[in-house]
Amino acid sequence: MKLSAFDYACPATVAEAVALLAAHGGDAKPIAGGQSLVPMLAFRLAAPTLLVDLRKLDELRDITIGDRGVTLGAMVRWRDILERPRLRQAHPLLTAAVKHIAHYQIRNRGTVGGGLAHADPAAELPCIAVTCEAEIVALGPKGRRVITAAEFFRGALLTALQPDEIITEIRFPAWPRDRRFGFREFARRRGDFALAAAAVCFDVVEQKFRNVRVGAIGAADRPMRLAAAERALEAHDMTEARIGAGAAAAAGAVDPADDIHASGAYRKTLIGVMVERALRDAMTGPIV
Repeated sequence: MKLSAFDYACPATVAEAVALLAAHGGDAKPIAGGQSLVPMLAFRLAAPTLLVDLRKLDELRDITIGDRGVTLGAMVRWRDILERPRLRQAHPLLTAAVKHIAHYQIRNRGTVGGGLAHADPAAELPCIAVTCEAEIVALGPKGRRVITAAEFFRGALLTALQPDEIITEIRFPAWPRDRRFGFREFARRRGDFALAAAAVCFDVVEQKFRNVRVGAIGAADRPMRLAAAERALEAHDMTEARIGAGAAAAAGAVDPADDIHASGAYRKTLIGVMVERALRDAMTGPIV
């Protein structure tokens, strides 16, 4: 299909972009990399009267690594994350997940802010954001507000972002030294949307799991923490049997719906398998 008619603006500052969105209410849409929005425009799943291009907003391209954690500007591209060597130490789970995002052509254009705002249930970054308790910063006419990742994602393609707000950055807490991590994803082909994926991280104290976090996609209409799996692992000895218990708890905690890609029962089993493999990777893999 052809795109519906719309006006176009390319502001030079974040304040100007917010003002344009506010002036047009819900009829304006920001565009960053365009890897999600352009197909939606082509299929007329989105039909804004104004497209606000954010490509000139260099102030949103910063990557900051410090004692308090990692901050990614909304216009940071996926390739920027993979090409920043310090991020592999500052947040190895993030870089492990970004490697799975689509194909390299998409990673050359797609942005952090666009991926968060689109809120695809199968997207990797929202999963890492929820698992690691990240904060998403949004700016609108009423000022700046900070939204926890758990509160930000409301459903499939649905977020807490208001029509006149744009994401400016996402903040990840500091990554503790010697924290272990694993990310596993299953898709029919490399680069396709994940049928299921699991992100895990934990600390090791006296050979026991501590501060366990287990996140998943493919289990619901948004990324989710699997508290049952975390409880099954927390403070227990790091053994193969305990990995199995954590994976079983993960599968038992989800109730995916059937869709055209897979049955709910298949996804349920797959979640358990992905958690098991991610945990095993975390136990046996190198500590970054």
